[in-house]
Amino acid sequence: MPDDPAPRTAARFRSGSATLPPPAEAPDAAAAPRAVPRGADPLDALYERPGFKLRRAHQISLSVFAEECRAHDVTNTQFGVLTALRHRPGLDQVGLSQVLGLDRSTTGMVVGLLERRGLLRRDQPSTDRRRRVLALTPAGEELLDTLAPAAERARQRLLAPLTAAEEATLHALLDRVLSHHDAAVRVPLRRGEPAAED
Repeated sequence: MPDDPAPRTAARFRSGSATLPPPAEAPDAAAAPRAVPRGADPLDALYERPGFKLRRAHQISLSVFAEECRAHDVTNTQFGVLTALRHRPGLDQVGLSQVLGLDRSTTGMVVGLLERRGLLRRDQPSTDRRRRVLALTPAGEELLDTLAPAAERARQRLLAPLTAAEEATLHALLDRVLSHHDAAVRVPLRRGEPAAED
């Protein structure tokens, strides 16, 4: 599911505002696993895995967002869908899943929920009767405006332990990892205009 809209983009870091060391060489796959020191928690190796830390950080991000937006009954993923539809008019459900990096079943479930709440609608373009273009309703637009301060508070709370420089470095490192692996995952993120459905 997509998180709070990132205030910085990969392009900003490429411009030189955050300097990173060159990527480290991949470790030797044949290297023996490190022995657990006497008295150490055997789960420490698990807790040090980057995937575990990223998953835990995602859980915390969702929790912080839910707390800040509880009064509006909107999840992080729903906020992402509403935001995408405001800034990318003309998306159909497939295009929406592409720009958010969501699988189609999750996208369909969230779209259906927001439609039932009267926050978005499906329009049929006159140029293609097979497509259903998604658009925010006036209620959806109003909710998104109302949510903006709460979403920003959630972002600030999540990053509160970091200095401005550390925050920039975090974004740059995450961008590096994401851009390296994105094309290989089952649901890649498509920045820019999504591909049209056949």
